Amino acid sequence: MKPYLYAFGAILCWASLPAAVGSGLGGLSTEELMFYSFAAAAVYLYLQNVILTRSFRLYIPGVKPSLWGAAGIFGYHYVYYMAMDNAPLAEAAILATTWSFWIVVFSSVLAYRKLKGSIVLTALMGMAGSGLVISAGESLSFDAAYLKGYLLALACGLIWSSFSVALPRMDSRECPMTAFTIYTAVISAVLFGATGPHPVPPSSSLLSAVYVGLVPLGLSFFLWNRALCTGNLSIIGFLSYLTPPLAVLLVAIIHGQKVSGQVILGMGVIIMAAILGKVAVNEPVDEPEAIRSTLSPAVLPGAKFLKSLINRS
Repeated sequence: MKPYLYAFGAILCWASLPAAVGSGLGGLSTEELMFYSFAAAAVYLYLQNVILTRSFRLYIPGVKPSLWGAAGIFGYHYVYYMAMDNAPLAEAAILATTWSFWIVVFSSVLAYRKLKGSIVLTALMGMAGSGLVISAGESLSFDAAYLKGYLLALACGLIWSSFSVALPRMDSRECPMTAFTIYTAVISAVLFGATGPHPVPPSSSLLSAVYVGLVPLGLSFFLWNRALCTGNLSIIGFLSYLTPPLAVLLVAIIHGQKVSGQVILGMGVIIMAAILGKVAVNEPVDEPEAIRSTLSPAVLPGAKFLKSLINRS
């Protein structure tokens, strides 16, 4: 039972991300939110690494994985924050989850060297779900005022899916998450300095930024990998599909945003596209690497390394 509590804890952490980002953006720019949230995340993950390994040594992956990791983590979250700032939180959060079916598409193309009919259907189904979310009304139309945010959210799906598919193919002896997060914190600090001067942030927005760094970008990593080390990966994998509806629920409660039935339907179509895509290509849902690399924009491969630490302690 404990592994599934760990998994559900991680899912709650991720589900709180859109609402927390929305709160942070209420008083911070995208650059400010990147700086404060990733500074907190970098400190948290490094201290966590020190405690788990009983060493101050920081694992630095090779040049190629480091460049890919810095580009993927910074690029995804910068675009994600911008999307949240330019569209309704619930719709942007749902559209960002389109990475779940794009990963199936990209992985299938790499595995089979061709585009299978079932994968084309998966992509079309996922895009149809996205259309329902964007239209978000009685008819298939969208509010042009939010077009930039919608496009940025869809770009999030493409960025994270391509990042996730490529990363496991790069050699990393240990979990690179801490190093990638520190890289992103440094880039964010440079961007923060270049776009300054910045006023003193409101305390509520600053607390939201620190929360984003400590919980969705920090604690979730530990909880999810603990779950992967000791639980049934098939069950844990399907539990992760609770993240989008919980995220929408938290946005509705915390920010008082009304979410239409059509948006909920679109979210369901996107989730079903990801699930059916996995079934169509006979992807083994109990394979650790597949689940680790496809189920969260806050967690990277590293369960084997963490498992060795658990066994050692």
